Amino acid sequence: MTSTSGLIPGDDLGRGAPGREAQGRGPNRGGEFSQEDDEAPAAGWGAAISVTKVLGRTRELVRGPHAILKMNHENGGFDCPGCAWPDDRNNLHLDVCENGIKHVTWEMTRKKVGREFFAAHTVTELSGWTDFALEDQGRLMEPMVYDPANDKYLPISWDSAFELVGATLRGLDGPHQAAFYTSGRLSNEATFLYQLWAREFGTNNLPDCSNMCHEASGRAMTDALGTGKGTCDIDDWEKADLLIVMAVNAASNAPRMLTALADAHRRGAQIVHVNPLVEAASRRTIVPHEFLAMAAFHATGTGTMDVQPRIGGDLALLRGVAKAVLERAETDPSAVDALFIERYTANFETYRKAVEEASWEELTLQSGVPEKTIRDLADRYLAADRTIIAWCLGVTQQEHGCDTVREIMNLLMMRGNLGREGAGPTPIRGHSNVQGNRTCGIDHRPTEEWLARLDAACDIRAPREHGLDTVTTIRGMLEGSVRVFVSMGGNFALAAPDTEATFAALRNTDLTVQVSTKLNRSHLVHGRAALILPCLGRTERDVQASGEQGVTVEDSMSMVHISYGMRKPPSPALMSECAILTGMARATLPDSATPWEYYVADYDRIRDTMAKALVGFEDFNRRVRLPLGFRIRQPARERVFLTPSGRAEFHAAPLPDVLPRAGKLMLSTMRSHDQWNTTIYSDDDRYRGVKNLRTLLFMNRADMAERGIGEFDLIDITSFARDGSTRSVYGYRAVAYNIPPGCVSGYMPELNVLCALGDYSGQSDQPLMKHQIVEVVKQ
Repeated sequence: MTSTSGLIPGDDLGRGAPGREAQGRGPNRGGEFSQEDDEAPAAGWGAAISVTKVLGRTRELVRGPHAILKMNHENGGFDCPGCAWPDDRNNLHLDVCENGIKHVTWEMTRKKVGREFFAAHTVTELSGWTDFALEDQGRLMEPMVYDPANDKYLPISWDSAFELVGATLRGLDGPHQAAFYTSGRLSNEATFLYQLWAREFGTNNLPDCSNMCHEASGRAMTDALGTGKGTCDIDDWEKADLLIVMAVNAASNAPRMLTALADAHRRGAQIVHVNPLVEAASRRTIVPHEFLAMAAFHATGTGTMDVQPRIGGDLALLRGVAKAVLERAETDPSAVDALFIERYTANFETYRKAVEEASWEELTLQSGVPEKTIRDLADRYLAADRTIIAWCLGVTQQEHGCDTVREIMNLLMMRGNLGREGAGPTPIRGHSNVQGNRTCGIDHRPTEEWLARLDAACDIRAPREHGLDTVTTIRGMLEGSVRVFVSMGGNFALAAPDTEATFAALRNTDLTVQVSTKLNRSHLVHGRAALILPCLGRTERDVQASGEQGVTVEDSMSMVHISYGMRKPPSPALMSECAILTGMARATLPDSATPWEYYVADYDRIRDTMAKALVGFEDFNRRVRLPLGFRIRQPARERVFLTPSGRAEFHAAPLPDVLPRAGKLMLSTMRSHDQWNTTIYSDDDRYRGVKNLRTLLFMNRADMAERGIGEFDLIDITSFARDGSTRSVYGYRAVAYNIPPGCVSGYMPELNVLCALGDYSGQSDQPLMKHQIVEVVKQ
């Protein structure tokens, strides 16, 4: 049994006091926690006030607004390092959001973490600090190496750091004893160099954050459509009659989507939000760049219907909609697109039979949604000529995530909502270049076709055997078969499941290498040897031998564009991601014929090689400099389906039983509004009305009453893993919320500790962060 007090883990899990105020270093200095009914519109003046506070707190009242005007813009602008939502195609001024501004100002801080800081603090001491406090110290200034003799990080030269990496990797028994992780923010150029280094070294051990987020989406869409990406672009969102937005709170996770939702609402489109929690994004918004609306406090609707399935009930809900559509087709043949189904799809009759055999009693029980509501949603679907379905991690981080995404494809195919304007699937990717990372080679299961093109373009022989994903990498580190862990960005120690096991795994390695901009928990949970290698941020100028460089990213709708930093780096000792990778690769492969130094001197040279290696990147350097860049071709958008049958394939998955056992609840983790991935800006969650509290659990009032729990009572939470083990957190606060009975929700990364390493989907291998069986008791 694993136990923790329910705080973000320090060196000892649970060190600190409730409210994240350990050592007085939390974002809020004291004060009472609370929850308020917050019906204010998303974005608008609430966001503007929050941004003003952030700019004031970070003392960026001049540089901050200047950066805001350059973010997500053509003509030398830089791409927001936050989410992957597409940029506006009309060069909109203020194509920004509250969280993007927080992200940028957090990176632009004037605070610095240099050798003096590390000389004053041991790793053991820093391990007791809150994660907010660690990142709030500022930007890392120079490479550091861990000294076990005094438990401190010491300065190290870049050349010595590279040689330590190279010598350790060369000394392994084989290349599969190393794993190369990335968080999803790495540029396309750095991504290509990263995977080239790993594969030339001899391994496909390339775990990434997609293994924990959208792996189910990629696998399911590949099965159904022959592509792992959505088919829609932002223009389609402007033409859809119906938008079904599943399992995402756009106001926090993709705030610029609010503009698209508001525009859709104004033109009369239906917008259905499917989420166990009714979130701010489903109500109304004031779009910041609409100045008259801001001045008049005029809000625009962002939703026309809310549907609240139980956690895990999305598949049953979608099948219920399909059942209603098929019932309508008995009297109205236009309810299904028979011509599309006949010409472009396979296995429809098998799917039809599965839908017809599902009873309404079973569908409503498993979905947690009344039949009337399901039929109402189906009526809206039938009335729409063009439908887009978008989804995020609330669908994918479950046991049956692949089946659910395939059910989304089934529903779209029934009415021919593929391969035409204003219709199709849109997975909502999280980090700014997570989709580009996969496109450019971060994939532990590459195809033969992909590897063959890489070999021809780079004159190497890449390994063919599949590598390790996130879960198997952690297991490998625990067992000792993975001895070196390299991480390009992110905060792996907190992002991964089963926090205690992840900590033990990292500490069981010979070497951990963290390429980062700021201090975080992963620097303190390290191998026997450890390096911190500080890199440039997205906002900073990258100057190499040939001059200033731009890097490219791919958004969640397959648009590739170029980004140029705008400010001077905070330290001359910082290196770019590409330069750091080049140094590590050359030290690892001293006899390599790959022209690493030639590449890093001019990123156009990297792009020239990528143009040969990657399908869709032909003429890369010219096309990426076109206005707004270019869109990677999506065959499925053209109704070309690269599946074994050559058709879009229906899948008839059995309905799972997602009801928790008697007395148990189903837990889903999520972010707060004042948070981006594992970076926490404050303890507030404005859109859910919470102040000064993160160690909480949102609960249905009936579930609270059944357990004798009152508002803000202290509770203990225990999860039950498949292997029979339990994990517990203590001293959380119960908060009543509009969530279905039997369901509870709380924040990651605090609650990641409850997700056992062995609790991952058999379909996608994703950790079940949003599908945990728990017991809640009052203290």
